Amino acid sequence: MSDNKVSLHRVLKASPEKVYRAFTEALAISSWLPPYGFLCTVHEMNVKVGGTYKMSFQNFTTGNGHSFGGEYVAIKPNEYLQYTDQFDDPGMPDVMTTSVWLQKTMVGTELKVLQEGIPSAIPVEMCYLGWQESLEKLAKLVEPEIPDA
Repeated sequence: MSDNKVSLHRVLKASPEKVYRAFTEALAISSWLPPYGFLCTVHEMNVKVGGTYKMSFQNFTTGNGHSFGGEYVAIKPNEYLQYTDQFDDPGMPDVMTTSVWLQKTMVGTELKVLQEGIPSAIPVEMCYLGWQESLEKLAKLVEPEIPDA
């Protein structure tokens, strides 16, 4: 198992409940998780301890893609989420673990993300840049307060 990891931290102007929903609803996560230039299809998402998920990213420029999935290891709604990630590509057999902490603050939510076990075939800097783009998109999803008409 690789010891490559990335750690990210953000403060979002949204409630922990709204940020948690962005991690646990298929339509929401498909809109923000893929870095710029990629599309995401969520094939399965069963958010419960022992539940599994499956999704794929497609490079919009080339049409090529990759799929991955995993299992939810620990869940504390609106506070903590831990899940595994594993690519379907046999050349990247490592199992990654992603941990997400949400802490209510006076301005919204403090978000911490730690992804461990990144396959050695993926440059850590590239993974970190991808996560930064994803978290930018997450902020654009959860921060606006748009009332129904």
